[in-house]
Amino acid sequence: MLPQTQALVSFTDVQKTYDGESLVVRDLNLNIQRGEFLSLLGPSGSGKTTTLMMLAGFESPTAGDISLNGVAITRTPPHKRNFGMVFQNYALFPHMTVAENVAYPLTVRHFSKAERETKVARVLDMVKLVNMGSRYPSQLSGGQQQRVALARALVFDPQLILMDEPLGALDKQLREHMQIELKALHRRLGVTFVYVTHDQTEALTMSDRVAVFNEGSIQQLDIVDNLYETPANRFVASFVGDSTVLNATVTALDDLYCEVQLTDGTRLRGTNVNDAVVGQTVQCGIRPERLQIAQSVQPNCLQARVADIMYFGDHLRLRCLFQDQPDAMVKMPLAHHLLPEIGQSISVYAPEEHLRVYR
Repeated sequence: MLPQTQALVSFTDVQKTYDGESLVVRDLNLNIQRGEFLSLLGPSGSGKTTTLMMLAGFESPTAGDISLNGVAITRTPPHKRNFGMVFQNYALFPHMTVAENVAYPLTVRHFSKAERETKVARVLDMVKLVNMGSRYPSQLSGGQQQRVALARALVFDPQLILMDEPLGALDKQLREHMQIELKALHRRLGVTFVYVTHDQTEALTMSDRVAVFNEGSIQQLDIVDNLYETPANRFVASFVGDSTVLNATVTALDDLYCEVQLTDGTRLRGTNVNDAVVGQTVQCGIRPERLQIAQSVQPNCLQARVADIMYFGDHLRLRCLFQDQPDAMVKMPLAHHLLPEIGQSISVYAPEEHLRVYR
C-alpha cells in the first residue's frame, strides 16, 4: 500500500447537480495520493466521469471544494491546472502529424522549437512510436492512436494524468495489451494516474486503489485485493467480480459471524459484513472459486445439482442449481479429480471465512 503523505488532490464535500434537484455526485470526500494509479469504477450514471470532469476543470462543483497540493483549484480554469488528459476518442488533430499532435501542448505553452523536438522525441520513445512522428493519425491503428494521445498528455510533464475510458474503443486483445503497457509506464514515470472505467477487470488489473461509484457516491475505496476479497456491501460484491448469491434469513449472531438459514432449511455460517440482526432477510455472497465440492458431509455445505459444465480454457465452471435459490457458479481447475457429470447431485462447501452476509 502507498505511504499516507499529504494528498495530491482532495475532494471535500463535493456535490454536483445539473438540474438543481437530483445529485449526480453527492457529498464526495476523496483523497488522491501522489504517484498512485487510482481508478474510478462504476456503471453508467454513477458519477465517476462527472468526478473526473470536475477534477479536470470542465465541470464546476455545485458545492464543496477541490484542492491540489493543499491549494483550492475549484475555480481554476482547465488550462491552468496543468493536467494531462486522454479521452476514449483520442481527440487527435487529423491535419497534424504525430509529432505535431504530441507537440501541441508545448506549442501553446510557448516552448522553443529545440525544447519541443527534444520532449517529443523523448515521449515518442516512451510509448514506442519513435519512428512514427511524420505519420498522420489516419495512417495509424487504434492502439497507435491511443499511444499518441498518451504521449501528448505526458509531453509537458504534468503531475496528474486523467483518463476517461481511454481503451474503450480497442478490441479485447489490444485492450489487454495496453493495460499492461499503461501500468508499466505508470510505474516507470511515477506520475499520478486517475482512470475512469466501467470495466471491473481493467480496474483490478491496473490500479493501486479503486473507488467504486454508484448513484453518485463512493461505495468502497480500497486496494484491489481488499476490494475483491472483502466487498463492503451488496453492490460492490455484485459489481466487482463474479459472486454466487444466496437468499437467507439470519438466525443467530456470533461476534463477527452470523448463522443464516436458507429456504430449504440449510444452515450456513458466514461473516456478518454490515451488522445484520436476527430475523433479517439477507443475501450471502461468495466468489465462485471459493466454493468447493465436498468429499464428505461437513458443516457449511449446500446440496446442488449440476446443470451445466462450461470450459473456459484455464478452468471449468459448473452451473449448479440450489433449491429456491438463483443459479450458482462453481469454478474448478481443469485437472480436478472430483469433476462431476451433468445432472449429478453434489455437496458444495462454502468456507465461512469467504461467505459474506449482507443486509
